[in-house]
Amino acid sequence: MLIQEVILENFMSYEYARIPFKSGVNIVCGPNGAGKSSILLGISVALGQSYTERSRKLSDLIRWGKDQARVTLILDNSRRGERRPIPRINKDQIFLTRIIRRDGKYWFELENRAATKQEVRRLLSKLGVDPDNMLIIMHQNMVEMFTMLSPQEKLSIIEAAVGFESYRRNVLDAQKKLSRVLSQEGSVGKLLESAEQTLSYWREQYDRYQQKKQLIMKRRFLERELAWAEVAKREKTVAKIEEQIRDRQNEISRKQNEVQGLNDQTVQVQARIKQLRDEWQKLIELRLTLERERAKHEYTLTAANQTLQETRSWTNLHQDSMQNCLRKMELLDGALTQSGTPINVEDQLTEVKKAYKQLESLWTQKLNLKNEDLKKTAESSTEQLASLNSLVSDAQEKMNHSSLEMEKINEDFINQKIRLALLQYQSESLTKAIEKLKRELQTTTTEVDNARKRAEEMGPRIVPMKTTEEILDEIRLTDGHIAALADVSEDIERMYESYSKLYIQLKEKAQLVAENREKALEEVKLRMEAWRKVIRSLLEHVNLQYETILSHAQAVGEVRLVDEHDIEAAGIQILVGFKGAKPVPLDAYTQSGGERTTATMTFLLALQQHVRSPFRAVDEYDVHMDPRNREIIANLLVSSVSSLDAQYLAITPSQINFTENDVHVITVQNIERTSHVKELA
Repeated sequence: MLIQEVILENFMSYEYARIPFKSGVNIVCGPNGAGKSSILLGISVALGQSYTERSRKLSDLIRWGKDQARVTLILDNSRRGERRPIPRINKDQIFLTRIIRRDGKYWFELENRAATKQEVRRLLSKLGVDPDNMLIIMHQNMVEMFTMLSPQEKLSIIEAAVGFESYRRNVLDAQKKLSRVLSQEGSVGKLLESAEQTLSYWREQYDRYQQKKQLIMKRRFLERELAWAEVAKREKTVAKIEEQIRDRQNEISRKQNEVQGLNDQTVQVQARIKQLRDEWQKLIELRLTLERERAKHEYTLTAANQTLQETRSWTNLHQDSMQNCLRKMELLDGALTQSGTPINVEDQLTEVKKAYKQLESLWTQKLNLKNEDLKKTAESSTEQLASLNSLVSDAQEKMNHSSLEMEKINEDFINQKIRLALLQYQSESLTKAIEKLKRELQTTTTEVDNARKRAEEMGPRIVPMKTTEEILDEIRLTDGHIAALADVSEDIERMYESYSKLYIQLKEKAQLVAENREKALEEVKLRMEAWRKVIRSLLEHVNLQYETILSHAQAVGEVRLVDEHDIEAAGIQILVGFKGAKPVPLDAYTQSGGERTTATMTFLLALQQHVRSPFRAVDEYDVHMDPRNREIIANLLVSSVSSLDAQYLAITPSQINFTENDVHVITVQNIERTSHVKELA
């Protein structure tokens, strides 16, 4: 809600009246001449309108017989969420007053202090109210006037009502900018053409001067190239010597590494020789031990065999002696038997024979035992002797293997010593060669430094691409070309640079202007596209609502954008057809008065949800409507506004029954030339 109350003092037919308004639809009704339209007129005057359809002078709106009139609007500034519509005024109500005097003076008061019209405009702008837009405040006869507007005018006031005027303003500003750029581009083009003709002559002269200058620069360059070629030649020599030094140093490093490897191998060989010698000593000691053992066993075996042989010989002798004794005893026994020897002698002889046989048996057993022991000893010595022979053979084989390995290692050791001595000799030779190369490098480096100093005096270093002989030939050829251009003056450069600078400036300016033209064209294109996009989107929603509302009045129609590619010619065309007729453009001649007001109000209702102003008003919108359409439009007006956070004031002389309950009805009566206001419950 915007207006909470309107206070009229000595304004037209009102002496003093307070008219309260509510959110939603406010209906002011009453007979003609009662003062209904004066309420809307007072609101318009207080909002800053200076011209009305009732009078060309505001002083004519003062009540007859009075010197001053006052119209006060109490505006709603209560909080919407966390902030107020006008944050700088920390009050729920704002008092906006306009005072009109008979002498033609008038002024505004804002919160009981004087205010300028600009301040009021800024206040209304923050509230989103434009009192001069007929789609927001539509006075008497403006419904008819709307149909008489051109499509372009309709589009313009619609853009202002919905807050899209900035899109049009952006496009127009971009088009103005493009026009300025195009004009500037034409002027710069003419200047550039003239400068180009003047510059053409001096360019020819300047080309000759540049040719001479380039030849001089070329000669200087050739001299510098020659100097640096000498430097490069000597540097190559230095690089070659340094490379030779590096190669020899690398060779020394490799030989030192090889020497180190040979030393390591020598240490390993010496360790191996020591190991083999230790093993050889051990093998000798082992063999001596084995030889002693073998000799011992050989001696034991020989002794055993000899003893056995002696025992056998002695046994044979003993057996022979025993046999002889036995034969003698047998002979004695026979002799005794024949001579009749006494029995006791015979018994003794028998005992002797018996004892002899026992002794012979015992001797035989002992002799057999001794022979067995000797045989075992001999066999054991033989076995051990065979084992020792095998061990001796193994030890001898190992000694032979060690001897061969030692001979090979000694041979390798001698070769390593020879190789080591050779490497040391080669390293000493390389060291001497490096010393010689270093002395040569020092001399050559001094020559390079001297040559570089001479070359640096001629200019920074360059990489020569030719030999010194080729450079000298080119210097002689260049001197001949320079002599042919001896008549060329240096003033040519100054003249050419002056005109060239002017031409370049004009060309840069032309290029800049061309870039600005492209940017301006792109800006116009983008802004036109943005404008068309929002207008098309708006008309899509409005057209859908317009067709829906018209269907209640048994009519069809369409709202469309025409000439959308030219913003100056673009407009809104409203078409309508009643009672089955084909839709035709809405104008002041084709449709009847009732049809025009019905179509216009239908369009206004379709546009309501897009209008940004919180306050809208229309005066006598239904004056030409038939009762049925009047009731349809009235109820559609209530239903379309009820869903919006807006305040609508409708003035009508008709008696209308509203099906909706949330309608604030105000009646106006004129009693004895004074208007009186009354609210209906």
